[in-house]
Amino acid sequence: MNRDELITRLKGYEWTDFECKKAQRDVPKDAYITVSAFVNTQGGWLLFGVSENKGQLEISGVDPAAFDRMQDAFLTTLRSGQKLNHIVDAEPRVYELEGKRILAFFIPEANRHHKPIYLNGNPRDSYLRRAARDERMTDNELRRFLRDSAQQSWDGEGMPDFPLASSIDPETLSWYQDQFTRRNPEHRHIPDPQEFLLEWNFVVHDAGTPVLTRAGILLFGIDRCVRALLPRPVLDYQRIDTRFDDWSSDQRWHDRLVFEENLFKTWRGLVAKYSRIAEHPFSVDPATLRRNDDPPDYIAFREAAINLLIHQDYGDHNRKASLKWFTDRLIFWNPGDAFATTAQLLESNEKDIRNPLIVNAFRRIGLSDQAGTGIRSILRNWRELGRRPPQINNDKTDKAFELILVNEPLITEAMQRFQSDLGVALTAEQAAILAMAAAQTSMNLTDAAIASGGNIRIAHQALDYLCHQQLLASPDQATYSLPTAIRGRLEWIENQAMDQAPKSGKATPEVTPEVTPEVMRMLSIMQGDMNRAQIMAALELKDEKHFREHYQQAGMAHGVIEMTIPDKPRSSKQKYRITAKGKTLLEQTHDGTATS
Repeated sequence: MNRDELITRLKGYEWTDFECKKAQRDVPKDAYITVSAFVNTQGGWLLFGVSENKGQLEISGVDPAAFDRMQDAFLTTLRSGQKLNHIVDAEPRVYELEGKRILAFFIPEANRHHKPIYLNGNPRDSYLRRAARDERMTDNELRRFLRDSAQQSWDGEGMPDFPLASSIDPETLSWYQDQFTRRNPEHRHIPDPQEFLLEWNFVVHDAGTPVLTRAGILLFGIDRCVRALLPRPVLDYQRIDTRFDDWSSDQRWHDRLVFEENLFKTWRGLVAKYSRIAEHPFSVDPATLRRNDDPPDYIAFREAAINLLIHQDYGDHNRKASLKWFTDRLIFWNPGDAFATTAQLLESNEKDIRNPLIVNAFRRIGLSDQAGTGIRSILRNWRELGRRPPQINNDKTDKAFELILVNEPLITEAMQRFQSDLGVALTAEQAAILAMAAAQTSMNLTDAAIASGGNIRIAHQALDYLCHQQLLASPDQATYSLPTAIRGRLEWIENQAMDQAPKSGKATPEVTPEVTPEVMRMLSIMQGDMNRAQIMAALELKDEKHFREHYQQAGMAHGVIEMTIPDKPRSSKQKYRITAKGKTLLEQTHDGTATS
């Protein structure tokens, strides 16, 4: 966090990863609650010497006479392992603003085997960071963290109450053994079912008696045993024949199938659904469930759907995985977060995983890409289809993972014309990154990698090239955005395309249905130039992330609001105003000619 970033943050509301305490003379007691919340989620900055007054953050400064004592006391407590159940290595920083000194500490996320980090030796004093608040964990949340912290994986524990001879589905196991032999000819052939299960740790010995592991039951169990082990569905599949933005949760689905059988049966059922209603319906080899010429959309679907089955938290009996298939997107939701960050998910290396036996069972027969490449396969194949980059929401607070595949083009006709008029040759990755930058206020390296197919190195090279060609600007070497002149040129082309669009009947302008009610509400309260805090206050919003995604960035993407200092997107003096397009939209709405 550099000085400019700190100044920018101090002008607005607290962020999810940013907490301020007045703390002029002593370390406040609730600072350790914030530490617990940060280390249990995704880390964050804790500042002493900054206070809040009527929704605005003000610099109060730390008393110079108490400065060294407070810093030493705080760091010593974090490293003692007494106040908190595990040592926390905080990174201290000192800032001077307005002639006052601020103490800042970066609190890193803890290793999942150390979570939950709690206070005073009591696990019930464990906290999470949600929005801009520190919240005590509920009993269910605490159990999720304790499961993930265990050294032995949940799927590897033996289940002596499930008789080996009567708990396995013979057809599923026979099918799997055939696939395994075909895929792995170098391994010795083991025809005996029990010996095969024992060889690959789906059966373990308990006091000398062979017993099935949880993985063995979930992968190969008969339906009754799967339901006994997992008293909630494996997966809830819903087909909803409408666009996501036109749907509300009280509307009924058009097709639904709740899977309560073993994972391989569930996978075969999903493939059957997909092969009939995919954009290009096809048939799959019933023996292998694979095609030699897998189309890009099937590869993306396969990896995303299998992720639902192999990475979810099966110990969580209160939430179930879901796949919602809309006309314009697929939403895959899983109970259980990824232990890696989004950036780490793009690296092609081994990841810390929740269900190693289940994951390896799928990989051994080729039903999932090799370790560390699944997410990249999804990103790469979605880019090959020319669609908007998938959205990855790895929620460390609620321990949930969501992947959204949007079936809409990333490079529109206006963007194609804009890029062809640049006079600069662009690779497919560079073109995708430029289009992504045009669709939002700013982007970082991870965003660029997602847009270009998941390769960090290629994304970095593409960003360097686009900056060298002055098609992108990077004022802080970490975020990238379109320069003012480039964005103005793009908006001119987009407006031209709108003017040239054919109109029917009376010359009544129509509003594109993409302008959301949230954006319209923001436009209705904006007066002159307003900063982010003023807009949020007028909207009575507290969640900065929600405002940024659903109001600010959406309004920028639709060209109805603009920055007053576009060449410095992170400026502390940044404000926003309604564009000519936004004013026209408001006028149409007031005249009753617009729809949203």
